[in-house]
Amino acid sequence: MPAPDLSFAAPLRDALVAADFTYDRVAEAIGDDAHRALGRNETLPALRRTTSGGPLDTLVRLFLLQTPVAREAADRALPGLVDRLCNAGLLEQSVSEVAARMDCRPYATETSDLWIVSDLTPGLDGAPVAVGPDHVLGISSASTSLAQLTMREPVGSALDLGTGCGVQALHLAGHADHVVATDVNARALWMTRLNAALNGAEVDVRDGSFFEPVAGERFDLISTNPPFVISPATGERLVYRDSGLPGDRVVEHIVRTGPDHLTDGGWLQVLANWSIVAGQEWDERLGSWLREDCDALVVQRETLDPAAYVELWLKDSGHHGGPDYTRRYDTWLSWFEDSGIEGVGFGWVNVRLGGSARAGGGTRQLVEWPYDVEQPIGPAIHAWGDAVTDLRGLGDDELLASTLVAREDVQQETVGRPGAEDPEAIVLRQQRGFRRARTADTVEAALVGACDGDLTVGQILGALGDLLGRDVDGLRTAYVPVVRELVAEGYLV
Repeated sequence: MPAPDLSFAAPLRDALVAADFTYDRVAEAIGDDAHRALGRNETLPALRRTTSGGPLDTLVRLFLLQTPVAREAADRALPGLVDRLCNAGLLEQSVSEVAARMDCRPYATETSDLWIVSDLTPGLDGAPVAVGPDHVLGISSASTSLAQLTMREPVGSALDLGTGCGVQALHLAGHADHVVATDVNARALWMTRLNAALNGAEVDVRDGSFFEPVAGERFDLISTNPPFVISPATGERLVYRDSGLPGDRVVEHIVRTGPDHLTDGGWLQVLANWSIVAGQEWDERLGSWLREDCDALVVQRETLDPAAYVELWLKDSGHHGGPDYTRRYDTWLSWFEDSGIEGVGFGWVNVRLGGSARAGGGTRQLVEWPYDVEQPIGPAIHAWGDAVTDLRGLGDDELLASTLVAREDVQQETVGRPGAEDPEAIVLRQQRGFRRARTADTVEAALVGACDGDLTVGQILGALGDLLGRDVDGLRTAYVPVVRELVAEGYLV
């Protein structure tokens, strides 16, 4: 297939820069109220704030508010580009007006301003949600969640599996020497190539399903937001959310086979849904997908009952209130019942291949954590991997001989009646990362408090044994596993 003509990308970028069409500047121009309203798909407050006819207001109205603008205003905002963008399919024009056929949206990372071309946002101002099967989703809560989850350490190679419009590929290009992006949607591949060109990024874009386009290749990092919607696979699908496979088979396939495409020590990070099946704990079920030669941190962030889940995705596809809504709803719920699916979990699957995990089996931690975390969470995932590696190399005697330090953000809370001599409970709580909390007994709390890098773990436990009148050897034996947990969970480093 010949390479698409994207020669308009560089001058389009120049025009967007000249108009100051960036995320921060747009938010400032339309104001907080209009910005929040636009997040609810309501355009009127922003329309009232963008009446100047200047380039910035014109681009906001044209792309973000999906409002036709005068041809003269479009020419001022996009000098020499209107006809070229019409030919490329981004715009359409009548005698005197220009309208957007695709979205071009400013997007900000921690280090740079970007622009993302995708299909138009459906459902603005209460309009019917109508998307085609090859609809290419733009920036969404899922894409930003995966961006926050993904580690940003420099790597040699990275794969964006199921790239969509290429948001993750652009993030990866900022810290990977070589980025491959794959998808089965031809329109998505075209938009990814355009977005790479628009933002000056090098991305190797390939057509194909799952890992077929990268057969025999290995990557230091794989980041993916697969089409994870759990549905009956009736044959009708929206490519950006439906895999065509029943249930959560797509996520299971990626988790089981993804490590075959990782370098030694490489990470697979998946944003996913999974079925909660009657008679089996969710972590037991997902644990069966994990390989022995991998470390894995799986976090269930949210659960939905079947009815809420079906309603969510029928509204997403524009069927809510339609003539066949009840039939679709009933069919989907009946399939859930027949499949024994009692709920749907949403969260993160992080898998690291090999390294020291090969010797004695990988470390697995599957946790339910619906509470607020610090974003981006990627650094905390990486720190967990580092802690697992450090602990695997330490025997109990070596751990007792180590000096540890309580992380600076860890705080101790005591719970009890006012004036009581002893607290009813002691809670250790992190202020950063996962913001974990755990109940501690007196020894554990005193141990964490004494870990300042001066005394070894063994010396601290010995002193506590003498102070509390406890057998020192027994105390050390009992609390070595606790120390391992405190290090793995990030309370001690």
